[in-house]
Amino acid sequence: MPPPERVEPDRRDELLEHEAEEEIRAATGRPASPPERRPHGFIDRRDAGQQLSVAVGDVLSPEDDAVVLAIPRGGVEVGAVVAAALGAPLDVVIPRKVGAPGNPELGLGAVAEGVEVLDGSLISALGVDDDYLRHEVARQMEEIRRRTEAYRGGRRAADLHGKVAVVVDDGVATGGTAVAALRWARGRGAKRVILAVPVAPAEGVRRLRAEADDVIALITPEHFFAVGQWFGDFPQVSDERVVRLLREPGAP
Repeated sequence: MPPPERVEPDRRDELLEHEAEEEIRAATGRPASPPERRPHGFIDRRDAGQQLSVAVGDVLSPEDDAVVLAIPRGGVEVGAVVAAALGAPLDVVIPRKVGAPGNPELGLGAVAEGVEVLDGSLISALGVDDDYLRHEVARQMEEIRRRTEAYRGGRRAADLHGKVAVVVDDGVATGGTAVAALRWARGRGAKRVILAVPVAPAEGVRRLRAEADDVIALITPEHFFAVGQWFGDFPQVSDERVVRLLREPGAP
């Protein structure tokens, strides 16, 4: 099989996420943070996964029965490397952002199967009505069902009862989808829930510690612009690539 075609990074989503974050700051009264670059970072998602696997291994004991739950799509590229390094099974957890009217990149919260995490203060500040909110939640839940079927292909979700769930993404911006993913894992019976990401804003890490038993973030900048700024190569990840990695975590 020929190697997957290299796709140049598309920064438009990152710019939209940054604009959304600034809108959240304006609506909630938080001061804006200027973008900042630091010399530290990752070659690509696989490099991030290799570094992250060492940090995750440090917080696991030999007795821990771990399952890696990757957040699609980019998180599966990272999670596959972590799972392979730990000798742990790889599965997905699929949260979705609940977008604001006219600006889907502005997150009003996030959902996962059986989980809703909504930002009531932001919803109130923006004057979002309940009809829109219910419709948007239903739309995202339908997308979760579509992706679950596409990615798992009929396979059952990993059994998390009594196990350590390691939730992996390629980075955290606002943290809404990470919270939904962590709550989903805990609701499925995990005895301990760890969030492991290459990069997350320091403010976000502080909030996420209330949701996870451990939060591992290799880079935690005070001034955060977008996840992709910390990677030399940050291409889009396709559904086909996600499916391949779930079947063959070591796929090149």
